[in-house]
Amino acid sequence: MAEQLRHPFLQGLSKHRGAQPTILVIFGASGDLTARKLVPAIYNLALDNLLPSDFYLLGYGRREIPDEEFQTQARDAIQEFSRRTLDDEVWQSIGKHVAYHAGAYDDPEAFHALAKRIGEIEKEAGREMQLVFYISTPPTVFENIIENLGSSGLAKHRVQGKVAAKVIIEKPFGRDLDSARELNRVIRRNFEEKQVYRIDHYLGKETVQNLLVARFANAIFEPIWNRQYVDCVQITVAESVGVGSRGGYYDESGALRDMIQNHTMQLLSLIAMEPPVSLAPEAIRDEKVKVLKAIQPLDLEDHEDPDAVRARYTAGLMNGKPVPGYIEEENIPQDSSTETFAAIRLSINNWRWQGVPFYLRSGKRLARRVSEIAIQFKQPPGILFSGNRNFDLAQNTLVIQVQPDEGMTLLSNSKIPGLETRTQPVKMHFRYATTFGSNTPEAYERLILDAMVGDSTLFIRGDETEASWELFTPVLEHWRECNGAGLREYAAGSWGPLEAERLLWRHHHQWRRPGV
Repeated sequence: MAEQLRHPFLQGLSKHRGAQPTILVIFGASGDLTARKLVPAIYNLALDNLLPSDFYLLGYGRREIPDEEFQTQARDAIQEFSRRTLDDEVWQSIGKHVAYHAGAYDDPEAFHALAKRIGEIEKEAGREMQLVFYISTPPTVFENIIENLGSSGLAKHRVQGKVAAKVIIEKPFGRDLDSARELNRVIRRNFEEKQVYRIDHYLGKETVQNLLVARFANAIFEPIWNRQYVDCVQITVAESVGVGSRGGYYDESGALRDMIQNHTMQLLSLIAMEPPVSLAPEAIRDEKVKVLKAIQPLDLEDHEDPDAVRARYTAGLMNGKPVPGYIEEENIPQDSSTETFAAIRLSINNWRWQGVPFYLRSGKRLARRVSEIAIQFKQPPGILFSGNRNFDLAQNTLVIQVQPDEGMTLLSNSKIPGLETRTQPVKMHFRYATTFGSNTPEAYERLILDAMVGDSTLFIRGDETEASWELFTPVLEHWRECNGAGLREYAAGSWGPLEAERLLWRHHHQWRRPGV
């Protein structure tokens, strides 16, 4: 009876979707991402009975850390950052298979020692193991790690079998088109594309995954998802925080690299893509790439109406408290011309979207933290309900909230109860937390599990990264040549500079206020 009450994971019972016995090697194991996201994700997969019964976690880093200390760090990370409380029995079952391997990222001998350590684990387990390498390090060492995985033979570990090696690569994937192409060349020298999982955690969010279901499993949306009915599409990825202690890194990046080129473009491609021929990963990724290739180059030479606006925040108020401007932040040089806000107007040159502007914006120190997609539909002909103050009409808008309140809202017009005909906009809400409960899986849980089972749907293909960089590299080069010229300012706590509003006004649109 006592055995029946134990957690299924402890009994070797698993609903892991076909994941082979796995050794997960995390490069950068002492870093913040490992503690905050990766280790808690692994624990929650175990708690949900989704890990293979033979699962080993091997941390890799430059600093010497005894296995016992790394196990303690992992346990503390679960206690502090997991969405669910620590189950000691489940942790013990995982913890005994948690270890650490010290070595430099540019030292081939350290990788041969890693291969030997992996062989010892396989011998202990008494079976062949799938290797999943998670590169969670600064991008400056990506190439060293990938090359050494190749030279040590780990990249080709049983590549033709069921337990072939895989590599997960965190963003940023390159700084521009040339660096992205070079990184892809390094990867292709050592791995086959089917082994590579370029991660963008936005694709693991429940609301983002729901985009395909919302579009293609509901007959009411697809007939009007085109230029005949859609007036414009707005995508906002806003952060209320400043750069904080990341000032040194952020000043080398900026809003366009940090958010627009990856997260925001992933949202755009899922909204704008054509229906795939199936739910197979390559069918979906093919359609995403087609959208990116159909986007027209940005016009930056039209000084009256450019397709891109950049700005940085100045001192202001956040929740009633004063905060410093970007230049006053730690590790920011006084002559910096890095943008903390970018707004872009894109045109997609295909049959479905010709003439429909896509507006993208992202920035730090904005009024609130929110990520949303708003599809604004065209106004009906103003024949019946126009020219009368009783008729308060708004454009029909479908809003998909990615964070923090995941869900969907449909804005429509309704008659106000009464003896005369008066109208006002009303909202129909769907919230994930209300319908399904608030304890939904974290993005990294889904993505780590998908990589283990070999499902690449929610990962980025090599040609997709290059297509995105091909669009934005000319913008980065133009801004670099301009230096500080054209860099606008906005007060912390606002929604960005006036020039971002003008980006839409000139085309008879205006930004939605998220949450309004």
